[in-house]
Amino acid sequence: MLTGRVNAPEISTKYGWLNTDRDWSIKDFRGKIVLLDFWTFGCINCQHIVPDLKRLEKEYADILVVIGIHSAKFDAEKQNETIEQAIKKFVVEHPVVNDADYKVWNYYGVRAWPTIVLIDPNGKVIGQHAGEGVYDTVHPYIQKLKEEFKDQLNYEPFRFKAPAKDATGLYFPSKLISDHEHNIYLSDSGNNRILKLDQAGQVLEVIGSGEQGFNNGGYADSTFYEPHGMALHGDTLYIADAKNNAIRKVDLKHKMVSTAAGTGDLEYYFLDDRLNEPVNPNSPWDLLIYGDSMFIANAGNHQILRMDLNTEKVYRFAGTGREALTDGPLREAAFNQPSGLAHNEHVLYVADAEASAIRTVNLKTGMVLTPLGRGLFDFGDTDGHVDEALLQHCVGLEIIDSDVYIADTYNGKIKKFDVSRNKIYTLASGLSEPNDIIFLNGKLWATSTNSHQLYEIDLTTGEKQEIAVQL
Repeated sequence: MLTGRVNAPEISTKYGWLNTDRDWSIKDFRGKIVLLDFWTFGCINCQHIVPDLKRLEKEYADILVVIGIHSAKFDAEKQNETIEQAIKKFVVEHPVVNDADYKVWNYYGVRAWPTIVLIDPNGKVIGQHAGEGVYDTVHPYIQKLKEEFKDQLNYEPFRFKAPAKDATGLYFPSKLISDHEHNIYLSDSGNNRILKLDQAGQVLEVIGSGEQGFNNGGYADSTFYEPHGMALHGDTLYIADAKNNAIRKVDLKHKMVSTAAGTGDLEYYFLDDRLNEPVNPNSPWDLLIYGDSMFIANAGNHQILRMDLNTEKVYRFAGTGREALTDGPLREAAFNQPSGLAHNEHVLYVADAEASAIRTVNLKTGMVLTPLGRGLFDFGDTDGHVDEALLQHCVGLEIIDSDVYIADTYNGKIKKFDVSRNKIYTLASGLSEPNDIIFLNGKLWATSTNSHQLYEIDLTTGEKQEIAVQL
């Protein structure tokens, strides 16, 4: 019989529960199969398993209880308020306990994000699995437990509080670009659509129905799943449709959406895998066009990809696929969830989010360097010389006169990297997880993602003025 020998340690913490109206303990779930999901919300691999968890919850709604154990990596991820925002962003429908001090993490001997732990109906630990591929790994065990404990199972489903959508306008707005007429394209990622705005915030066009999905067609019928970065190429708008693992293509003249690359499935390639053959994107987060190439911040596989705009084939460009802060030639360098792109002539700048680093890729020499950042667990909120400066999960970039402006996302700030002096300054603060910035008509525009707002920022004073998006 499939059963564990060790009693499952308790899961409550002093930081409390979210997405539920009460606290829970392991004994409350006797008669249920329990799956604990150890996650941290900025981790792309943790985000990748959300569909697997939803599939299991639906398939075994009568006997399975999923509990999120949020063991934060970054300081900003330890707050109940920011975890609540992530629960809403990812539409998590089960309870989550805040394990900010790693108490539960240590009880269960967890060592990596994400990790799932399976517990039998008697409260015994069956085992754990680190990494992705959760559905295929755990499904056979749940099925076996269902058969072997059929007479002991509680078949009455638990009803937990589902996250409510609390915004009627923008919902987790993410990336920004502008066109030659100074209109703005904004990825309204939580609403699964793209908005075209004028500078007063008036919505000129809406691309996408707002439903989550992967349908091509006209603007009103097409669907996306958490779109982020965009790039304009003539009358074509390319979109990094992150959770569909695809690059979508919008014909702006004929108002039609198609798919340029990606099948919807996650695809992985490491070291020497598939170096000179087409690949599919893996959680693409940002796009940038340079010449006949479009570079893709391939967050899910820790690489930079390149799309040949003539053929729309996507190839590996930089990064081994291993998550690390490693400089060197294109195929030896390593990245950490690259999430933002900008360029100054032939130098590509990368916001390497999980390392809280700014990386450069020289498109002539093929060398990857790190002008700012130290490693996966080196983060903070420190200005000054680059040798001492620290960021916290930076996601967006813009270049103005050789200076690099940074959406220092988890610090809620916009910072300026004075490249000539090798110094970092804070320009603006008080934003809620800013995901992107663009320079337009002498001002910076920034998304305040978790407060569902768009701001214009004075480059001299750092003063913010909200742009009221008129839907």
